[in-house]
Amino acid sequence: MTDTRQVVVVTGGTRGVGAGIARSFLAAGARVVICARRPPDKPVEGPGGTAEFRPLDLRDAAAVTDFFGQIAADYGAVDTLVNNAGGTPFGLLAESAPARQAKIIELNLLAPLHASLGAYEVMRGQEAGGSITMIGSVSGTRPSPGSGAYGAAKAGLENLAGTMAVEWAPAVRVNTVVLGLARTESAALHYGDEEGIAQVARTVPLGRLADPSDVGDACVFLASDRARYISGAALRLHGGGERPAFLSAASVNH
Repeated sequence: MTDTRQVVVVTGGTRGVGAGIARSFLAAGARVVICARRPPDKPVEGPGGTAEFRPLDLRDAAAVTDFFGQIAADYGAVDTLVNNAGGTPFGLLAESAPARQAKIIELNLLAPLHASLGAYEVMRGQEAGGSITMIGSVSGTRPSPGSGAYGAAKAGLENLAGTMAVEWAPAVRVNTVVLGLARTESAALHYGDEEGIAQVARTVPLGRLADPSDVGDACVFLASDRARYISGAALRLHGGGERPAFLSAASVNH
C-alpha cells in the first residue's frame, strides 16, 4: 500500500451525525468509507475529498464480515471503525410491539457488535492494530421514556465497548462517545419546530445542541495517536449534561 493515510469506516455515515463524522475524518486527511442500506442523497464531502459509499445491511453478520475483508483488500487496511448507525422513533414501551423493540435493539446493539467483530478480524493482524469508537447516548445512562429499548441498547453498547477494550488489547483500542442532544436533519422529529429546538437547547449548560462536527472532532481525536493510551473510556459529549429538574421546581436557591 503506497497511500499511508488512515482508512476509516463510518457506519450510517450517509447523513446526520454519521455524515458529520465522515467529514471530520476527511478534513483530517483520512480515506473514508461510509456504509448503510441506502446511498446518501448527495455525496459526503470534506476538505480532504469524498467518502466512498458501499451498501451494507449491518444486521447480516456474514455480509459484514465479507465487507471488512473487502475493504482491507481494496484499501490495504482498516485502521478505524466508528459504529454510528442506530436510532429510534418515539414510542412508549407498553404501546410498542415486541418485534419493534427487538429490531431497535438489533440495530443499536447487535449491529455494532457484528461490525466490531468484522473490523477486529482485520485489525488484529495489522502491525499498528486499530481503533473502534462506539457512538453511544445519554439515553443509556439515565431513564429513557419514549425510547426504552434504544436506551437499554446504548447502555449495553457502552458495556460491550469496555469488554472489547480488555479482550482486544493491546492490538485494538475501543472507546465510546456518549452523545447528548444533537442537531441534525431529523431534529424536528424529536424536538419540534425551531422554537422547540431553541427551548431544548436552553436546557443544555453550554446553550446549544451538539453539531455533527462536534461528534466528528471527538472521534478523530479518539482515533489519533494523541489518544494512544485511551481505551475502554466513555467520553461524555453532552455540553455539560442536563440541569436537574428539581432545581427549577424548588422554591428556594434560585
